[in-house]
Amino acid sequence: MGLFSFFSKEKKETLDKGLEKTKESVFSKITRAVAGKTKVDDEVLDNLEEVLVTSDVGVETTLRIIDRIEKRVARDKYVGTDELNKILKEEVASLLEENNTQDGDDFSLPESSDPYVIMVVGVNGVGKTTTIGKLAHQFTKAGKKVYLGAADTFRAAAVEQLVIWGERVGCPVVKQKMGADPASVAFDALSSAKANGADVVIIDTAGRLHNKVNLMNELSKIKQVMQKVVPNAPQEVLLVLDGSTGQNAFEQARQFTKATDVTALAITKLDGTAKGGVVIGISDQFKIPVKYIGVGEGIDHLQVFRKREFVDSLFK
Repeated sequence: MGLFSFFSKEKKETLDKGLEKTKESVFSKITRAVAGKTKVDDEVLDNLEEVLVTSDVGVETTLRIIDRIEKRVARDKYVGTDELNKILKEEVASLLEENNTQDGDDFSLPESSDPYVIMVVGVNGVGKTTTIGKLAHQFTKAGKKVYLGAADTFRAAAVEQLVIWGERVGCPVVKQKMGADPASVAFDALSSAKANGADVVIIDTAGRLHNKVNLMNELSKIKQVMQKVVPNAPQEVLLVLDGSTGQNAFEQARQFTKATDVTALAITKLDGTAKGGVVIGISDQFKIPVKYIGVGEGIDHLQVFRKREFVDSLFK
C-alpha cells in the first residue's frame, strides 16, 4: 500500500489550510534568517536555530535538527541558502521516522474478538471530548460499531458534551450520575459494548493535574476494572494535547506520561496557531507516536498523522 494511498486531495487541502499560520510564520522567519546570504554558514544556522525554537519545536529537538544540518553542510561542502528549506524538510521527516511515528492506514483497527478500547486522557480544555467525538465519527464512517464511556464524572459539561457527540455520530454513550466512580462507568461501557458486539470503545477520563497521585491512582483503577471485561484493555492510551499552547503542551505531556502509560498522542487546534512546530518537538522528546492531529473545527478535520505530508505542508 503506497504512502499516499489514503491521502486524498481534499485531506491535503485541509492539512495545508490547517497549518497555514505555522507555515507562514516559519517561512517568513526562515526568509529573514537567510537574507543577504548565498550559502548556509554558522550565522545562518544560528538564525535557523532561533527560528525553530521560536516556532515551538523545543530547544532539545532544535539542537538535534541543527546538528544534522551542520553535518550535512560539512559533508556537501557547499550548500546554498536556496537548498535550506529542502534540507530542513528532509531532516525533520527523517527525525520523525526515527521517533516511532508510524503512518497509520486511516482509522483502521486490529482484528479482535474483543472491542478495541481507547482510554483518552488530557487536561480540561485541550479538545479532549471533541477529539473523542470526531474519532467516533471516523470509526463509524469506516463501518465500526462504536461505544462511548463518559468516565469524566466530575464535570457535568463533559458528560453532556459527550452525549451530544453520541447523538450526532449515532453511537451509544454509557454514563452514570455526576460524581460516580469513573472505573464503574468504564466497566459498564465495556460490558455493554462487548455484549452488543461493538468494535471500539472510547473512554473519556477526568483531566485534573493538580494532584498527580490521585490522577495516577484513578487511571490505574480504571485500567484494572476494564481488564475484568477485556483482559488487554485499554489497547491504547491516547493523550490529547492542545497544539496552540506551545511549550505548555510539553509540560502536560511530561506530567501525563508520568501518571500513566501513554501509547499515542493527538495534537489539536493546529489550525488556530502558529505553533505547529510543537508536533515535531513532542514526537522527538517523548518518543510516543503522534497518531492524530486536529486541523480544523469540522467533524472531518481530525486526521491520521502522516509525517511526510505534515512536513510537506509545514515547510514550503
